[in-house]
Amino acid sequence: HGTDKMVATAKALALAKAKAKANLKNKTILLTGAMIPYAFGGSSDGFFNLGCALAYVQTLTQNVYITMQGQSFLWNEVQKNSILGKFEKI
Repeated sequence: HGTDKMVATAKALALAKAKAKANLKNKTILLTGAMIPYAFGGSSDGFFNLGCALAYVQTLTQNVYITMQGQSFLWNEVQKNSILGKFEKI
């Protein structure tokens, strides 16, 4: 997922999850992406973030999360800091 709209997508998923029937309600949803796209070559963080997401999805409770830079954040407790190039808890 692109990082610029990731928080908005997480919010939309959380709202849909709250209104959904059992199939979606009982899920743990993680969004992840790359601050440095793979297409730019070399040192993308995308594979690291994907690995972290796979680990977190096995341990987190059912909710919607963003996983970036080795951290997981609840959908409503995170923002992207474009100046510092990272996600941070609010």
